[in-house]
Amino acid sequence: MEMTERIRTALEVAAGVALVDAMGYFLYASLVWLWFYVIFKVTQRQHRISAKEPTTDQIRSELYHSMISIAIFGMAAGALVFAALNGFTRVYWNIDDYGWGWFWASIGVMIVMHDTYFYWTHRLMHTRWLFRSVHLLHHRSVSPTPWAAYSFSPWEAIVQAGIGPVIAMTIPTHWAAFGLFMFWQIGFNVFGHCGYEFFTPDFLRSWRGSILNSPTHHTLHHERFGTNFSLYFNFWDWLMGTNHPEYQHRFEQAAGMTEETLRVVGDEAMPHDDLEAEERRRDAA
Repeated sequence: MEMTERIRTALEVAAGVALVDAMGYFLYASLVWLWFYVIFKVTQRQHRISAKEPTTDQIRSELYHSMISIAIFGMAAGALVFAALNGFTRVYWNIDDYGWGWFWASIGVMIVMHDTYFYWTHRLMHTRWLFRSVHLLHHRSVSPTPWAAYSFSPWEAIVQAGIGPVIAMTIPTHWAAFGLFMFWQIGFNVFGHCGYEFFTPDFLRSWRGSILNSPTHHTLHHERFGTNFSLYFNFWDWLMGTNHPEYQHRFEQAAGMTEETLRVVGDEAMPHDDLEAEERRRDAA
């Protein structure tokens, strides 16, 4: 393949990935928004994790910055395909090269790799050197909505896109398997930011709750910043002792259907105006 054709293919992939990513983002976020914030807003109110309601300006900001992030993800995908066409990755195109067994197993490997990558890059972005310039924008959504899933600064979007080359350069990666992994990650991401707890009250006391994270887990991170860094699985937070001490209590409140929950949560949540105080604290650390 000539160089000009490789460049053209990479540009086409960049545009296509951005379009598909945007469609996945809007599909998941729209369905979750309609379910919790429109159709069943009254009946699901008792499962609201934070008492603070999102504002129109917050949602507009989440949408705007998510669109920028999606454009960056598209460009990153184009660059990755260009690298693959030049033989710099382990991307392959024929499923028979590694078989269907590896095709499906590789998706699980990608998820585990992403969970590890996310935890450690997330903790890094919470250091005083990077928090203000890289990660603060995402935390503007103190009470996140499904639209916050991709609401990153451009620098953070680049960090998030970094999982692509990490995967493609370390394990045999079929493009379709990577696409399925991406649909998994945006779906989990949207649900993690939905602002409502949909798991049953016994979830954290079951084997499922010892493995998977819940919406309460990530909402607490948006409120308190210094804990609950993991994405899909609770392994790294458990191992590193970074689970919020009130995680189980807050989860059971959100899943337990009591009006008192909303008053308690409202007292505990970090106000949006306290973001500047958090910045000053980190700068002084």
